[in-house]
Amino acid sequence: MSVQTGADRRIVVGVDGSPASVDALRWAVGQARAQGAVVEALTAWEYPAPTGWTVPVTVDQDLAGMARKTLDESIAAAAGAVESVEVRAVVAQGGAVQCLLDAARGAELLVVGSRGLGGFTGALLGSVSQHCVQHAPCPVVVMRHPKN
Repeated sequence: MSVQTGADRRIVVGVDGSPASVDALRWAVGQARAQGAVVEALTAWEYPAPTGWTVPVTVDQDLAGMARKTLDESIAAAAGAVESVEVRAVVAQGGAVQCLLDAARGAELLVVGSRGLGGFTGALLGSVSQHCVQHAPCPVVVMRHPKN
């Protein structure tokens, strides 16, 4: 088992702009401060996949730019006042699950939020958090946003 030094220690956080993902990022920043780690805040985007009969689709929107804006706003909300922790913003093209699992290789921890909307209303975990818990190469923390 290898031990990572402060410069190598990474906590990966999935960010999609939801309240649960901002909570996850906020928690990860506190954990990174305690461990002397950096936070890698990751948001993933992909072109919508057409299903069934479709006409050719042209994507006029800057999906990567929209993802970056969401990520920047989430970082400002969760970690804006914390200067002692380095937060690296990563925008990745691809499915959320695969991008998170790839980023989690070599990380101390993977942190994700859960909206609990996968499959059944009221489910404890959403589909992305469920998949990460089952397949991540490192420990996973799932943050659930309290209902208001």
